[in-house]
Amino acid sequence: MVIWVAELSAKSVGKENVYIATDNEIIRDLVEEYGFQVVMTSDQALTGTDRLAEATELIRADIYINVQGDEPVLDPDDISRINEVKQENTGFIVNGYCWIGGAEDPHNVNIPKVITNEQDKLVYMSRCALPGFKDIKNIPARYKKQVCIYAFTSKELQAFKAFGRKSELEKSEDIEILRFLEMDIPVLMVETRGGSLAVDVPEDVPPVEEVLRRLHNRWK
Repeated sequence: MVIWVAELSAKSVGKENVYIATDNEIIRDLVEEYGFQVVMTSDQALTGTDRLAEATELIRADIYINVQGDEPVLDPDDISRINEVKQENTGFIVNGYCWIGGAEDPHNVNIPKVITNEQDKLVYMSRCALPGFKDIKNIPARYKKQVCIYAFTSKELQAFKAFGRKSELEKSEDIEILRFLEMDIPVLMVETRGGSLAVDVPEDVPPVEEVLRRLHNRWK
């Protein structure tokens, strides 16, 4: 799965610009076998974003795009789009979202739900089904979910790591981007192609494999 995500990332930014950050030697060896670059980080990183902050100390760039290795059906065009939006909005963290599909349950705690204002700025992100409602007639017609493509500058990542702990909201929800809101750093959400599926638990594997089969047949 990690290799698949690396290959998708390479379609967007070129293989020479793809690095896999890990503290695991098995992953390192596999990644190098497939010709990708590896950055070995410590085993003390609190989150993937803290791990990326460590990696920036070894890799110098103006913008860092974090693509999580558990999203093997991402669209490379979405990676490029988030990169472009970050270049135009350097004062914001940039993150992806899409609408939850009909086969997905908005009450699934493995799917972070996204609340934005009308300018697509992040208001909150939660494991709960948000927005809520008081009257059944106002139940949301659909929900937004996070797509794990992020864009940062080195300064933003170093500030995140320097915070030194998980924020209270971040710890409760287990959603690391909430640390930026606690730090008063704004987050701009960018709509991506629908159909993104993450592999969080073993039950997530079969639907992802089905999507990958369809994509493979289409590309034949």
